[in-house]
Amino acid sequence: MIQEYVWEVKVKNTPLLKKKCNRCDNSRFYCSEKFRMNAQKKSIDIWLIYKCTKCNSTYNATIITRTKPEVINKELFGKFSDNHTETAWEHAFSAETARVNGLEFDFARVEYYIESNGHSLENLINCGNEIVTFKIKYPFNFNLKISTIIKETLRISTKQLIQLIDGDVISIHSKCLKKRDKAKSGQVVKIDVERLKVIYNLWVNGH
Repeated sequence: MIQEYVWEVKVKNTPLLKKKCNRCDNSRFYCSEKFRMNAQKKSIDIWLIYKCTKCNSTYNATIITRTKPEVINKELFGKFSDNHTETAWEHAFSAETARVNGLEFDFARVEYYIESNGHSLENLINCGNEIVTFKIKYPFNFNLKISTIIKETLRISTKQLIQLIDGDVISIHSKCLKKRDKAKSGQVVKIDVERLKVIYNLWVNGH
């Protein structure tokens, strides 16, 4: 029998922007969660506003440039106009925003937590299923590794994780997990409970 659960990664803040401030000696900007819009003739420009963490001077990251308003989705245009927080966050984590503006994000300071329904190693072993799968929900990409999600949710060490990987206990879409694999939303982590039991018993017995 196969049982599927969800691991949902929820972020608490947007990443800082690595950029030298023109006003002070600081090199980090934070997302203000607000947009600036400027209409000229028949085109419009939209920026996401960042502020220096030290002196609050601003930097505008380009989101849309020289585009006719009627081309922009009406719902999206309304979100820009209303400074919709989730839309701001989407762009603050966006690889495309970084590419267009030649930016680099400081993902190291992103705080997060994982909703996992309290699953532990012991829960998996005693669940009565041969296979347990976890679907990853990860709406905002900040270079989180799948191995990190597994270690945090199952509360195991790096050494124990490596033993599980070497024992073919964990796989991603039918491929063996690699320690360096980055998380993506929609990925499915499969845990072979029978193989997990074998390795877990070795841990319990001090091996």
